[in-house]
Amino acid sequence: MSIIKINAITVAADSGDELAKRFAARAGAVDDQDGFEGFELLQPTDGRTTWLVITRWRDEEAFNAWATGPAFGQGHRSEGPHASEAGGEPPKRPVGVSSELWSYVVAGGSAGGSAS
Repeated sequence: MSIIKINAITVAADSGDELAKRFAARAGAVDDQDGFEGFELLQPTDGRTTWLVITRWRDEEAFNAWATGPAFGQGHRSEGPHASEAGGEPPKRPVGVSSELWSYVVAGGSAGGSAS
């Protein structure tokens, strides 16, 4: 049974576009991870400043293997001074003000087809 991991990231009111840009820059980075089934970044449309990163995994073990492995570290490392010291891009300030990780399993739903 698939599991769902939701990272609820609260950003400053003027930082949402930067969050989306950063996710777009590393799009597909997790696609080849064993057990990864899909990803969505949800932008609020009602004035909230909490964005949702929704990922689907084959099981808890697959998620944990990614979350404790080098791929996670590379995608989520702090953009500290080491980036500019190596001659790369200047360091980026964090976009998120806070975040929470929520875990779910699908308990019901529908195929989402349209009525004819």
